[in-house]
Amino acid sequence: MRNTILAMLLALLPLSLTAGSPSGPDGMEPDGTYMFTQRDTCDLYLDIYGPAPGSETMYNGKRKPTILFVFGGGFISGSRAENYNLPWYRELTENGYGVIAIDYRLGLKGAKSVGIAQVNQLDTAIHLAVEDLFCATAFIIDNADALGVDPDNIVLCGSSAGAITILQAEYELCNRAPLASILPEDFRYAGLMSFAGGILSRQGKLKFERETSPVMLLHGTDDRLVNYRQIAFFNLGFYGSDKIAERMERYGCRYNIFRYPGHGHEIASIMGLTVDMQDRFIKDNILDGKRRIIDATITDPAIPAGNGMSQSRKELYGD
Repeated sequence: MRNTILAMLLALLPLSLTAGSPSGPDGMEPDGTYMFTQRDTCDLYLDIYGPAPGSETMYNGKRKPTILFVFGGGFISGSRAENYNLPWYRELTENGYGVIAIDYRLGLKGAKSVGIAQVNQLDTAIHLAVEDLFCATAFIIDNADALGVDPDNIVLCGSSAGAITILQAEYELCNRAPLASILPEDFRYAGLMSFAGGILSRQGKLKFERETSPVMLLHGTDDRLVNYRQIAFFNLGFYGSDKIAERMERYGCRYNIFRYPGHGHEIASIMGLTVDMQDRFIKDNILDGKRRIIDATITDPAIPAGNGMSQSRKELYGD
């Protein structure tokens, strides 16, 4: 028992930041790095960035949530500490939000192509990532006081593969799939923000046994990497933001969808350009609890247009 307690205490001690999470070019470093689980193939860590000193952490008498971020990379590559995400982390913390960035297993690492044709491999990769997200969440819940995080006030955010992961996780949680059993029965995320994500179903059209948490969906209408609409064949389907919003409407769920015509998968990487939208979504739909449904088409010249796939593949996946 003594050794078990000692191991638990050691797991909660921050690692050397130079070993666990190198700082970015602007010197952005996490306040702590923790191993949240050990898998057969790797150890998985999370970085915590607390609200910046002097930032406004309250809104209308309520504490702003912690943003739990899942990075993108096609389940092939990526990192919780990608340099291009660090300025966005900084802006969130300067606006009074905490940020937690997590690892997950890259189930398609080494794959040459990713799509519905590789559905079994894709299914496995998605659910490995969901399992790791739930494990990280359970770690946060179990160590909430030590980490300074309110487990009832966590907003999921994901980009590309990370957006697929968070939407799939919410779908599994709402339908109490076996993977969700690691979390308390009454646990819910406070909300979700998805940048070019989707949900994989082997049971036909999306159904929600319980109402989802408030969801914000951002997606390019010409996205050819993570389909904006749907790809369906009998009971097998991959459903993008357009179809998710339709089904959420059918089940009376709260959602904000922002459609970017003429844009492709580059929308997966606009977190830093949309902080004001994120802030408003959280304040209105989560902190104020408004049942606010938004379906908007966005034209923003600040967002460089891609071709649906190749620009973002180079930027996000490095090939």
